[in-house]
Amino acid sequence: MIARTPHLSLSWLISAALVALSPLCAGAARPEPPPTTRPRIGLVLSGGGARGAAHIGVLKVLEQHRVPIDCIAGTSMGALVGGLYASGMSPAELERLISEMDWMKSFADKIPREDRSFRRKRDDDIYLVKNKPGLRGGKLLFPPGILDGHRIDLLLKRYTLPVVTVRDFDDLSIPFRAVAADIVTGEAVVCERGDLALAMRASMSIPAAFAPREIGDRLLVDGGITNNLPIDVARQMGADIIIAVDIGTPPSGRERLTSVMAITGQLMTVVSEQNRQKQIASLTDRDVFIKPDLGPITVASFDRAARAIPIGYRAAQAAAEGLDRLSVSPQEYEAYLARRARRGPLPTVDRMRLVNRSRLGDDVIAARLDVETGKPLDVDRLEEALDQVFGLELFQSVYYDVVTERDSTVMTITARERAWGPNYLQGGIAAFEDFERPNFNIAVAYSRTAMNRLSGEWRTGLQVGQEPGAFTEFHQPLDRRLRKFAQLRLSAGEQTLGVFDHEGHKRSELGITRYGVELAGGRELGTWGEFRAGIAREGGRISTLVGDPEEPSRKFDTGEAFLQFHVDRLDEVSFPRAGGSFRVRLTAGRDALGSTTNYEQGLMEGCIARTRGRYTALLDGMFATTRDGDAPTQSLFRLGGLGQISGLQQYEIAGPHAALATATFYRRMTELEVMPVFAGFSVEYGNVFQSLSGLGFDDGIAATSVFVGLDTFLGPLHLAYAVAESGRQNYYLTLGQSANRRRAGFWNR
Repeated sequence: MIARTPHLSLSWLISAALVALSPLCAGAARPEPPPTTRPRIGLVLSGGGARGAAHIGVLKVLEQHRVPIDCIAGTSMGALVGGLYASGMSPAELERLISEMDWMKSFADKIPREDRSFRRKRDDDIYLVKNKPGLRGGKLLFPPGILDGHRIDLLLKRYTLPVVTVRDFDDLSIPFRAVAADIVTGEAVVCERGDLALAMRASMSIPAAFAPREIGDRLLVDGGITNNLPIDVARQMGADIIIAVDIGTPPSGRERLTSVMAITGQLMTVVSEQNRQKQIASLTDRDVFIKPDLGPITVASFDRAARAIPIGYRAAQAAAEGLDRLSVSPQEYEAYLARRARRGPLPTVDRMRLVNRSRLGDDVIAARLDVETGKPLDVDRLEEALDQVFGLELFQSVYYDVVTERDSTVMTITARERAWGPNYLQGGIAAFEDFERPNFNIAVAYSRTAMNRLSGEWRTGLQVGQEPGAFTEFHQPLDRRLRKFAQLRLSAGEQTLGVFDHEGHKRSELGITRYGVELAGGRELGTWGEFRAGIAREGGRISTLVGDPEEPSRKFDTGEAFLQFHVDRLDEVSFPRAGGSFRVRLTAGRDALGSTTNYEQGLMEGCIARTRGRYTALLDGMFATTRDGDAPTQSLFRLGGLGQISGLQQYEIAGPHAALATATFYRRMTELEVMPVFAGFSVEYGNVFQSLSGLGFDDGIAATSVFVGLDTFLGPLHLAYAVAESGRQNYYLTLGQSANRRRAGFWNR
């Protein structure tokens, strides 16, 4: 049986979704009342986002006044608090959860970078925007929500594990119902059986903000759009007396309706208000209605959620007269609490089942799922494994459930492929302005992922602007753990490099046109490192574009063999706060491989980041050398520009040997997860050298810079002022690429 409400228009749902940051599912069947002469008390908890923490304060008062709760019905945040309370969590445990939870991290749906595959980390080497729409049949496809809710799914599952095998919500310590809405029909759906965590998650799936959750044949979203204060559901559960707690957002006054977002939010409130008033009108003199005055705490104020708890407490205390009428004796309440505290130990998994709804082979996913059977479930270990599967960035959700089947406990892990994949389109902008010579590039890339059971991947990119170019590459893992791989890459591009005198005056500009092919193979070392080796063949032409030519236009050919070892444990690339990276690359140009000259080069670079509070120190170093021959012009090491001896112009100095040491210090100025702001300074010392014997500490160039940075969705934005030795100074405005990625380039890595 399904509780139904009038259909909602699609336009209303879309409007509501713009602002809201506020198994079998069926209608509630009336359970048999417990053997008692007192009235049956039902608790109703409304939705309201962060305001829902006030429910915890109400629960504390109910327990102080010895008011037993016989059933709970909740919507959205009310379903979360009510479901956890019904599972046996105490108000004190709920308060600790709400107060200590990193809500921004939980809602960010952001897998820690250390859990992303090493292949996906390399996406950070180029400046493409991370969020990417799908492409199918010439049409762009987008995710069903801004966030999938992977982290919220795991969080809810973690806290309901002690009752995970309870499939009938009447068998919880307190019978419970979660109210959601069918986004297809607009009907209210009351969840009374199945996966408790999934039911709560469906009830709080705010349209457009969170992806819907599928339960049975229903596609469910936040129940607040149909029944935000489900008093009628508690009545259907057999409640004689209702305690209703309404923490919904009241309608705004005319003076606040000054924007499209405010008016859209008002529309959602007004439509919900009609249903809410109807529910409130059903209350009688025997019932208790509690409405905390939460003031400026909004549905999205999760950083202030803990402040709502005492407000809910005071509101419930104000209703003490009505609550005292429902109080029972200390002995009866102690017996009630003993029955309520039925949270069991963590389950012991006897066997595991994988439900793979993707193109990848079952063995590929299973290889990342390190779940021990026959022992109590290690939740931390399991979540880390699921994060690594999700970190492949191929899945819309990776979810687990635990059920009892024929006297054994079975864990089912369901990996669902992205509905908008597996082909993606990405764009990006990189701008470098030193107020002497602007550099502006726009890029687009098309990727086909999961091309076979071992996650073969083909990507093609095109860049236009100051440095036009293109590349196409095919990356094929060779084993089920996706560790061993082979890669083929073709690239072509143009680059303009200045030739400067010792005082920084540009004498001429060289144009380098190059095209090449690279074949590599190697092995990823978990998510933290990689070893690769290969050969590269490249040809092209160097010509003078501006100024007096120092040498005539000429063609070049290079043929190289290379070895590379790369470690990447940075938590972020743009503004890292923890971890480090290290890379060693050895290259040998040989005439046997088609090179016009023989040479050997070595490059070693690394960085380490440490943070205390809001302050971060980043130490960065690079050393490069050439031996056994003269490196061709296109293979020289170049320094100059922001972060690479700031104050000099970009790529101003070049040589066969180079060394650079940088210390950068910055402070996070805001706590926002979206586009955080940083301010800091750097101290740099380095140079290029024409001979290894000439490399010395006294010959370095010192530089310093001060900057303000913003981590935007297009990449890092820097505004900086820098000074180098001899009074050299420069201003910089960069977008899209950090200093280390500018060294890598787009089409020639």
